[in-house]
Amino acid sequence: MKSVLTGTEMGKLWATYIGNSMGKCMLNYYLKNVDDPEIKVALEYAMELSNNNIQTIEFFFNQANFPIPLGFTDSDVNLNAPRLFIDEFYLHYLKYASKAGMSLYSIAVPLVTRRDIRDFFIKCVQDTMKLQSVVAVISESKNELMNSPVIQPPEKVDFVHSEKFLGSFFGKGRPLQGLEIAHIFGNLNNDITSKALIIGFAQVANDNKVRTFLERGKDINQKHIESLTEKLSQDGLPSPTLIDHFVTSSTVSPFSDKIMVFHKVDMFNVKIREYANGISLDGRKDIGALFLKCQAEVMLYVEDGANLLIENGWLEKPPEAIDRSKFLNK
Repeated sequence: MKSVLTGTEMGKLWATYIGNSMGKCMLNYYLKNVDDPEIKVALEYAMELSNNNIQTIEFFFNQANFPIPLGFTDSDVNLNAPRLFIDEFYLHYLKYASKAGMSLYSIAVPLVTRRDIRDFFIKCVQDTMKLQSVVAVISESKNELMNSPVIQPPEKVDFVHSEKFLGSFFGKGRPLQGLEIAHIFGNLNNDITSKALIIGFAQVANDNKVRTFLERGKDINQKHIESLTEKLSQDGLPSPTLIDHFVTSSTVSPFSDKIMVFHKVDMFNVKIREYANGISLDGRKDIGALFLKCQAEVMLYVEDGANLLIENGWLEKPPEAIDRSKFLNK
């Protein structure tokens, strides 16, 4: 029975394979265009993890007689294209990518039942945590580590005595509490990295529809950055800075339109989860309402991105249950 995969295991392994094949294409190009030796070490470690994950999943799939997904290949990246990003951007990208990976892997751990596959996802979590640590250390040494705002510790343990703690949907309520700051700042970091990447993508996209889609994503990123920054500034708290200037002036595409659209759909899918996490942990109604509004805008964008992938024949079909209705209508 070791070769048998449940639907959950198929789905999680399939998504991990697709994501790592995409990451491998991106990292191959980054490694061809990096000068800083410390940043190169981080990229090489990330590439090693992607290769190992792909090989392990191929082993599981071959055991189960499951067709190896196409994912993304060398045809989706042009290693000879001029540099599109400067070295410092890679640190922000790796931080974001490792966060996305952690989300996928950690959710898989309690859902899969086969011990060897569960152990694989546990190792993915551990390896990705190590990558995050490596990136954080290098980022700090390069002054690229965006720290969350510092607030004063409470003078004593206290309890909430009024429903005013929850605030209202309009106007400024009580000062932000730590968890709210964490999720506002985390989502700002996501949007800032996403915006820089999408600026580069839109700059080199070949198809007009793809370019228009990417430009719309950039506008959504900017809108959310402004809204979240305002919430911090109301309490005199600083926000992370933009990294748009980490994109070069190159207009030669290193990546296929297919991988760029898929990558942005994937990044915005992560944003849906991040906003949901923020909604579940904040206490102020206006913050929850803002996260909900941002999430709705992102969901519409992801749907349009999926339609664009389908329209171009780029959306690979994930494993699904048998459609038994077709037998009834036979």
